Amino acid sequence: MSDKLKLGLAVLVLVTGIAAFYYFADHSAFLRVLAVLAAGGVAVAIAMQTEAGQGVWGFILESRGEVRKVVWPSRSETVQATLVVIGMVVVVAVLMWLLDALLLWAVRQLTSPGG
Repeated sequence: MSDKLKLGLAVLVLVTGIAAFYYFADHSAFLRVLAVLAAGGVAVAIAMQTEAGQGVWGFILESRGEVRKVVWPSRSETVQATLVVIGMVVVVAVLMWLLDALLLWAVRQLTSPGG
């Protein structure tokens, strides 16, 4: 039950910050944005105290660890893969152009008078 109250409080703080942003429209935009960011920070801090918030934080930490395990391609591998992709795009573009030209020719043959 306390998790629901904390999440409700976090949402209330965030909604209040957004409402204050529009209520104080005649004040400096910089200060209003800072207030919304502060309200968002407080809302996140409150939400992180819940079980769901702890689960999200754990997921973020695990994801960060997994990203560190990734073997990134070298520069030459990246260049080669990029050239292959560009080459395939050109090949497919030419094939599509040829198909379009063929279909245009066929439609003209079917719709031309006396043809």
